[in-house]
Amino acid sequence: MSTKVLTSPATVGRSGDKIFSGATLAAGCLILAVLFSVAVFLMVQALPVLGADPAKITGGEGFGTYIFPIVVGTLIAAAIALLIATPLGIGVALFISHYAPRRLAQGFGYLIDLLAAIPSVVYGAWGYAVLAPQMAKLYGWLAENMGWIPIFAGPASQTGRTMLTAGIVLAVMVLPIITSMSREIFLQTPGLHQEAALAMGATRWEMIMMAVIPFARPGIISAAMLGLGRALGETMAVALVLSGGALTSSLIKSGNQTIAAEIALNFPEAFGLRLSELIAAGLVLFLITLIVNMIARWIITRHKEFSGAN
Repeated sequence: MSTKVLTSPATVGRSGDKIFSGATLAAGCLILAVLFSVAVFLMVQALPVLGADPAKITGGEGFGTYIFPIVVGTLIAAAIALLIATPLGIGVALFISHYAPRRLAQGFGYLIDLLAAIPSVVYGAWGYAVLAPQMAKLYGWLAENMGWIPIFAGPASQTGRTMLTAGIVLAVMVLPIITSMSREIFLQTPGLHQEAALAMGATRWEMIMMAVIPFARPGIISAAMLGLGRALGETMAVALVLSGGALTSSLIKSGNQTIAAEIALNFPEAFGLRLSELIAAGLVLFLITLIVNMIARWIITRHKEFSGAN
């Protein structure tokens, strides 16, 4: 007489939980291993630069003098992109989630998602062929009328391929990321919070400021930091738009360069110590991105208890 062993749904569920838990743990460990291996590779390959004769480093004055201008250029381009894209992205996300009619909101949502799918080289080509020539006219006016401000000091670039143009192109590139994430966070705001604010006599804008924005603050910060990471590491768009040169405080002069563009433009022909220089520059960019994400995580943790999300 055969005996059948019956497996209860609870046992099957526990087995599934164990499998899923193990798979997620393995995925997390794999990410840490890849990150650690990348960091080790960059540090090992960058070691020859640390002990090299400063005269043999590009510029002839050591690695610090070489890397400083392109680090500043990287931060300036990313800051311009973030300053433009963050308020614009939040505004578009609020319009889609709380103001636009349903059909119009769906169309805007599809359009934003489509912008996120466009390759960066297309943005770079647009910035080089369309935006830069148009911006050159504005730069001439800024140099003539507002040249007393250091960031608008002349002579203005005749081609329009400046740090400000690169920052605008980066802003267009990161705008879909910030908008999409902010929109999803705004839509997750508890309806009871919004209805309570409206019941107390608040206008729609006051309701957004009292209920939606506090709830979404950590998500907004996360979206902005994700966009900042994209802007810091963008290569082809900046390489196509930006006319490299010496570091300058003016945003409308030709000059400045970013780490990612410097690596992309010089890596194919690099060898020996020059190759180590570029890998060391990549290590610096890796550290900058890591520090930015750590600061963002600290900010999110600090404000989480006030967000209403918990």
